[in-house]
Formats: sequence, structure tokens, C-alpha cells
Amino acid sequence: MVLLLLSFSVVSLFDPLMESTLKRFCSSCFKTTLYFPNCSSTSCPPHNFSFPFYPRKFPSFPVRRPLLIVQAKKKSLNPQQVPFKDEELKFEEGEEEEEDEDGFESELIMDEDDEFDSDLEFEEEEEEEEEEAELHVGDGGSGGGISLAGTSWDKEALAIAEEVSMSFGGDLKIFAFKTSKNSIIRVRIEKLSTKYGSPSMSDIEAFSTSYQARLDEASRFGTIPEDITLEVSSPGIERVIRVPEELDRFKEKPMYVKYISSDTVNDGVFKLISFDLESGTCTWGLADMKVNRQKSGKGRPLSKKQKEWRLQTPFESLHLVRLYPQF
Repeated sequence: MVLLLLSFSVVSLFDPLMESTLKRFCSSCFKTTLYFPNCSSTSCPPHNFSFPFYPRKFPSFPVRRPLLIVQAKKKSLNPQQVPFKDEELKFEEGEEEEEDEDGFESELIMDEDDEFDSDLEFEEEEEEEEEEAELHVGDGGSGGGISLAGTSWDKEALAIAEEVSMSFGGDLKIFAFKTSKNSIIRVRIEKLSTKYGSPSMSDIEAFSTSYQARLDEASRFGTIPEDITLEVSSPGIERVIRVPEELDRFKEKPMYVKYISSDTVNDGVFKLISFDLESGTCTWGLADMKVNRQKSGKGRPLSKKQKEWRLQTPFESLHLVRLYPQF
């Protein structure tokens, strides 16, 4: 009995929550079980323990309520500010994440109908196909240009987007515009007043809000569907460079260049040395990037031969020129 009480004393010091359990113990209960919460014995005298108790209620653990933000075709939704192309799981403020002790993730339950789910799956499949497709000039994505799905409303949507662009004094220009048959409009804008054309989140939000308002107005007249989903973003860190128009603008940036030489497709990460509009040619050198330095050996800089290497290409031989991320 003494040993049992000592063991309970040690436990209580580490966990005051044991108090409500220990108070139910009595000498008569020990004969049958160590825990008998419904003990109704009236013969047991009051128990006075020599060790202290610290009254404390069981803490309440808030229930996590995940919010799934998706690009869904909902009439009442506000315009989606991008870059938000993937689903994002966010938790409400003031709530803590509750981890499952066994390492299993909590199950997300969405109270939506089957039509909503099928639309979302279709959109995800389309995005995956877009990512897997080879980047090229005029693809309506990071390759820039206009890509229309051939719907009855996409030309009207493009005309409205161009009007919205002009309302910003020409500073926000449409870099890429793309529509899809499942009523999605994807717009990439660039800011001409910045050196490399990168708009801020405020610019993206302002354009998106203005464009969405115009689309809502057009939908009331029946020229634009009511269930349009709008995505507005920047051109991205791997944007395509238009040749020769943007060569001077991005000449200080490393570029990924895919070119044709002797009927063979070659590529590399280059820096622009010079270009000549009259002859229609570019001169390239190797960019001081890891992908080039590692050819000289791990941890070594570009060799003298690499630094002096030059490549001259005519404009028409350039299959693709885009920015190369500097990570």
C-alpha cells in the first residue's frame, strides 16, 4: 500500500490532472481494481493525502477548421488574385494546428456537390497539361501572346482586358492572355515602368478588381458567362524574351537559349554580349552560373577558355530565349 501511494505521489507531481482520478481511490477499491471511478462505497473514511494537489481542469483543444481556397467557378466568388494556382490550405486566425499523434493527417471534408468536384478536377488536369506543355512564344502563358479557346465570348473578354489595361495609363500591359473552354481566363500583366516588368501584388490586385467588375457588368448583358473564373499574375521568373524587342531590356540577365545550328537543336545558359538589328544577329557568352561552372570542376570558377567562348546566332535561328532563374 505504501509503495502504491508513493508511486501515485510521483505521478501527481508530474501531472496534476491525476487529482480527479486519485480522489476516487480507496482501500476497498484496491482489492479489485486500481481505477474504479464509480465507487459507491460508504464505509470508506475520507482520504487525506500527504502530498499536494493542484486543481486544474482539462485543457480544451480547439478543433481545426481547414479552409480550402480553390479556383472554383462560383458566381458569388471574388476575383482570385494570383499567383494562387494550387489549392492552399489555410487555418483561421486564433486557432492552433492539432497534430495527430499517430502521424496521420486529418481528413478534409468539403461540403460541396459532385458537379463542383468534377469541375475542380477538370481544372487541375488542365493546369497539369499546361505545365507539361513545352514553353513557346505566343502560348498565352509565360511565353506571352494571345491564346483563345475559340469560345463565343473570349474575343469580348480580350477586348475588355485591353480596355482595362489602358485605364492604368498604359503602365500595366498584357503580357499574356489565355482562355479555356471551361470558362477560365488567365491574364499575365507586366509593369512597363519597372526595369524588368515585374508588377507588385497591389498592381495585380488593382487590375484584377477592375477587370472582374467589367466582366460582371458584361455578364449582366449576356456577352460573358456568369461563371467565369479569373486568374491574374505576373509573367514569372522564366518569362520568354521577345527577340529582338526585349534583348536590350534584359541584357544583364542570364538567359536560357535554345537555338538551331546546322539542323541541330542546341541549348545553353548564356549572357548577351551584343546584338545587331541591321545584320539580325546576336553574340552570346557563357553566363557565370553553376550549370556552366561545374564543367570546370566542383567549386571552381569559369575557366579562361569558358570566359572567352563566343557564339553568334541569327535571330531566326533562336527557337526560344527566356530568363534563367538566379538561385
